[in-house]
Amino acid sequence: MTVMGATIEDLKRLPVSVRIQLVEDLWDSIAEDPQALGLTPEHIAELDRRLDALEAQPRAGTAWEVARERILASL
Repeated sequence: MTVMGATIEDLKRLPVSVRIQLVEDLWDSIAEDPQALGLTPEHIAELDRRLDALEAQPRAGTAWEVARERILASL
């Protein structure tokens, strides 16, 4: 597979910081069009509901470190 004349192997040789920026730029371009993700109206409504809940009570959740430990302990 080539991307604008560059193969995946070419891209892998780029510095990590450049590859990360490329991924971020690609994701941003996808996120600009929610329809491209194939989200249903129900999915969008649920994401909006969760975002509203987070904004209403930002400390109500569990820190990632704690959640990760719980998940790993349950495996």
